[in-house]
Amino acid sequence: MSTGHTVLDVEGLRMRYGDNDVLRDVTFRARQGEVLALLGPNGAGKTTTIEILEGFRNRSAGRVDVLGSDPAHADEGWRARVGVVLQSWRDHGKWRVRELLAHLGSCYACYSTDRVARPWDADDLVAAVGLTEHAGKKIRTLSGGQRRRLDVAIGIVGRPELLFLDEPTAGFDPEARREFHDLVRDLAARHETTVLLTTHDLAEAEKLADRIVVLDGGRIIADGTAAELARLIAGQDEVRWVRDGRAFEVSTADSTAFAFDLFRRYGDTVTDLEVRRSSLEDTYLALVRKAEVSR
Repeated sequence: MSTGHTVLDVEGLRMRYGDNDVLRDVTFRARQGEVLALLGPNGAGKTTTIEILEGFRNRSAGRVDVLGSDPAHADEGWRARVGVVLQSWRDHGKWRVRELLAHLGSCYACYSTDRVARPWDADDLVAAVGLTEHAGKKIRTLSGGQRRRLDVAIGIVGRPELLFLDEPTAGFDPEARREFHDLVRDLAARHETTVLLTTHDLAEAEKLADRIVVLDGGRIIADGTAAELARLIAGQDEVRWVRDGRAFEVSTADSTAFAFDLFRRYGDTVTDLEVRRSSLEDTYLALVRKAEVSR
């Protein structure tokens, strides 16, 4: 996890439509090079939160600082430092893939004396998102999965300091998804890009995120690493083993200590040991159910 400076600083964020509070005192932070996953059921307020952070929607109350500026009043120089990958890119169907990316890259310029534009080389970017074989194709001829890869390329063409990813791997096949995950980790680790990810794929969030924020009913109900969130609900691991030809299974909050004690007591008579740890999906569902009961 990054120990860099704060890139996202949200405090007491509120959004109200008429008498309906969509966001209620939302507070969280993200640091340089950190991958933060924002999770929550439909209607939790994720989209509203993201749109406020991107500067596309005004808030009702609270303080929002993104890359040192209030998004509601940010200029084009600020926008050049932010990348957005929407759920789909519907424009530029007549352009060819490499041609469009080269054009968009050329649009980035120096907006301040302390930051030099550093867009991706078009060929390198096409390769990074797995579209080399389709670089010369018109965008309207691409398949759904190929269009999704192009969405990602458009979002990162300027090598943003902060990247918003909204369901980034929808439509990806398993190989493309794995390659994209490698790309996100490289952006965060090597390029120190801060990534804010929204996804319904909890396995993806668990794999990519340094920290997870769970939003439900317009409030943050949990904020921490996957392990920290699991401890909030006293998640139970499942341990299975065989001894003297008999199969055993128990649930325990500390599978490591249990397995150590098992071998201490029975030694190599224990075989076929399996440990299934509580997944992020288990934790997430338990947190959401708990929040629903308390409302």
